[in-house]
Amino acid sequence: MPPLPYAPRIYDPRRIAYAAELAQGTDRFSEPRREDCPWCGSARLRTRLRAPDLLQRKPGVFALDQCRDCGHAFQNPRLTPAGLAFYHRDHDESDPGGLPDPVLADRRGRRRHRGDARLMLNVGEPESWLDVGTGHAHFPAAAREVFPYTAFDGLDPTPRVERAREAGRIEEAHIGHLADPHLAERLRGRYDVVSVFHHLAHAPDPRAELRGALAALRPGGHLLIELPDPRSVFARLLGKWWLPHGQPRHLHLLPLANLRAELEAAGCTVLVVDRRTPHTPNDLSAALALVLARLLPAPDAPWRHTPPSAARRAARAVLATALGPLVDVVAVLDLLLSPLLRRTPGLSNAYRVVARRDAA
Repeated sequence: MPPLPYAPRIYDPRRIAYAAELAQGTDRFSEPRREDCPWCGSARLRTRLRAPDLLQRKPGVFALDQCRDCGHAFQNPRLTPAGLAFYHRDHDESDPGGLPDPVLADRRGRRRHRGDARLMLNVGEPESWLDVGTGHAHFPAAAREVFPYTAFDGLDPTPRVERAREAGRIEEAHIGHLADPHLAERLRGRYDVVSVFHHLAHAPDPRAELRGALAALRPGGHLLIELPDPRSVFARLLGKWWLPHGQPRHLHLLPLANLRAELEAAGCTVLVVDRRTPHTPNDLSAALALVLARLLPAPDAPWRHTPPSAARRAARAVLATALGPLVDVVAVLDLLLSPLLRRTPGLSNAYRVVARRDAA
């Protein structure tokens, strides 16, 4: 058998597996380009940005288009399921380029998780709660401190949710998307609350995912949604360096007006629109960390032809150590600016909506 055209020179099973995939090219990971908006059907599109994989540095450049009519932003061409699996594999934001973890690892701390759960205090203690896109189910684990008698279940596209169930953070684990009619039917009408934190940005079909979330609610149940705000000023100023643009893993960015109109059309009453509390103070520091990580020598990764030399590894370690304090300084600036950003319309980088599914 002839050697692969993209083959590692050392034996490493993961590197060899990636080499075999990359030998077939990455074009096969993309669907045909859309000529219309997946949200409103308009053909008036513009390219918002083009970006490489800034976190993992896997090969490929990805385009984010925006509809000139409704403002919906979406990856175009969109990754296929095989492409999503390829670019999600080995993805871990906890070590983005060797720079300080808290900057890029947008981890929702226990305090913030409990604050999110307290949004439901005024409607009483839910009997059952589904957390969609739950990952390792850190939110349900913290929310149980607020609602100790609520049964928390989790849904996620990855097997992480099974490990979360084994760890006791949730009672039932479901793998997949709510857009799957079989899964949606199995969960129909089971929950008093469904929470969807930043999951819709990853969903191939966010409108179908919303329908599935509403179907999982009992009449009178509540839907809690949080998303990056594509109309944030920093999204426009920072472009591909704005962390929530998240290429290639973010497929859709929904403007608040579109989400609200969709919920109201589905028979929901929007109770809360919050563009302040969900803001995460990391716009500038995350952008700087991404830029610096891009400038550093590439880290070792199984999708690279060979591991970096000892000299390149040493140079990377030295530079990352030297540049880390600069990111920390900008992170402090982000924190100092945060109260102003939360008070000023258009500056927050995220929004939250609480809606009630009204009885038919």
